[in-house]
Amino acid sequence: MMKADPQVTVRKARVDATPDWGCLGIFVFAGERGEGAENWPLGEESRVSIRRILDRNDWAGKAKRTTVVLHDRGPSPFLIALIGLGKREEFNLERLRDAAARAGKASLAHGEGRLAIFMDPSHLGLPGREAGGAVAEGAILGPYSFSAYKTLDREEEEELQALTILVPKWAKLRAIRTEVAAAETICRAVNLARDLTSMPANELTPSVLAEKAQALAAGRARMKTTILSAPEMKRLGMNALLGVASGSDQEPKFIVLSYSGAEAETAPIVFVGKALTFDSGGISLKPAEKMDEMKSDMAGGAAVLAAVLAAADLGLPVDVLALVPATENMPGGKAYRPGDILRSMSGKTIEVVNTDAEGRLILADALHYASRFEPAAVIDVATLTGACVVALGERVAGLMGTDGPLKEEIKHAAEQTGEMVWELPLWENYQEQIKSEVADFKNSAGRMGGAITAAAFLSKFVGPYPWAHLDIAGPAWLSKEAAYRPKGATGVGVRLLVRLLRNRSGR
Repeated sequence: MMKADPQVTVRKARVDATPDWGCLGIFVFAGERGEGAENWPLGEESRVSIRRILDRNDWAGKAKRTTVVLHDRGPSPFLIALIGLGKREEFNLERLRDAAARAGKASLAHGEGRLAIFMDPSHLGLPGREAGGAVAEGAILGPYSFSAYKTLDREEEEELQALTILVPKWAKLRAIRTEVAAAETICRAVNLARDLTSMPANELTPSVLAEKAQALAAGRARMKTTILSAPEMKRLGMNALLGVASGSDQEPKFIVLSYSGAEAETAPIVFVGKALTFDSGGISLKPAEKMDEMKSDMAGGAAVLAAVLAAADLGLPVDVLALVPATENMPGGKAYRPGDILRSMSGKTIEVVNTDAEGRLILADALHYASRFEPAAVIDVATLTGACVVALGERVAGLMGTDGPLKEEIKHAAEQTGEMVWELPLWENYQEQIKSEVADFKNSAGRMGGAITAAAFLSKFVGPYPWAHLDIAGPAWLSKEAAYRPKGATGVGVRLLVRLLRNRSGR
């Protein structure tokens, strides 16, 4: 059973003798001694006591520092978490998300699932709406953990049950509530992507992923799901995808999830997500170390499905589709081999030089399939290359594409959400490296510039529409937690894609 997201409310702050929270989070800047304390939802005696704590501790307020004290004045004791924001001049929305995540974790670490966070936009120097959304995102996403398959000591696991965001009496409550509600919806989508990515491959097969997509869309207005089976893919000529799937006993599925939110008929935005529900590397077998993490090779597919579901839940006035080619890559007796030549849906032929360069093969057919929708733009999201992790590390996604304005849109959405991207070049000389002597293209150009040559390969299957590629191999699965991003599946890409849709629709 997946964990439930907390109940979230926003209300004006007041001094309450019997508060309905177990922990109160208060933000503190480094070097400051309780400025703005007169607005805290605490009595004068309590505010003086907190100021004394800040005076005695030079480290209070530093970034990534949290101090928890017991407030035992009055009939209803509760915890107070002083959450450091760091230096005021270095503060931004991402710092606020991180701080809110630490508030949530501190509350749970002390056995308390009811958290209130006091947020004064004027003290933070941020617009109230944006600050409210950031606090909600951090506090909801930070305490996440995946424990669906744990049976022992499950009752001892703490969950954040309720989040209350307290704002000063002069704050614009309606605007903040609107953004917090949107953040709550988006966080549900992020946590859905995390859950799907974390599921083991014996539980989340391509067929199960398709069934989940259908079930999720069924209860939502203006949504439609189409699932293509292997025979249908064969009739369409999706031989690159079917080649990858040939070594597995699990039937591949091609998921088309659409949301029609625009009032007038418009060209849709298409998201394409790689969904290798397990990637062994095929005959070009991966090393045994960390192969268990290859259940996460469908993080791109999970992200685009979740983003479209979030767009529907937010009621955005856009038309958007998620195309998700889903399969396993296994070294069975019927598996495709190095040296094989596959004829893709586009008719272009591909020499297979490495069966562990499979993601670009299934995306090749999906990108060509996208052309039938005459899209306004196409963005593919994929855990595509280890080379991108080497180049940019775990926290940053690689960005490449053929359309400058679309890439700028993605960069802007990345800045707004804190989901970092970095553009890599897609110059002509990289195109030369993927040419084959026996077919039109080869599916790998080797280690040098591997993230870029993979994108160069994808570009050969893109139609005459704006296209961008996000290689999320680094940030999709972290080796250790980072603020509101947990160890393991992060759900990266969901917030960025939804923000891009919101920007386009003026929401």
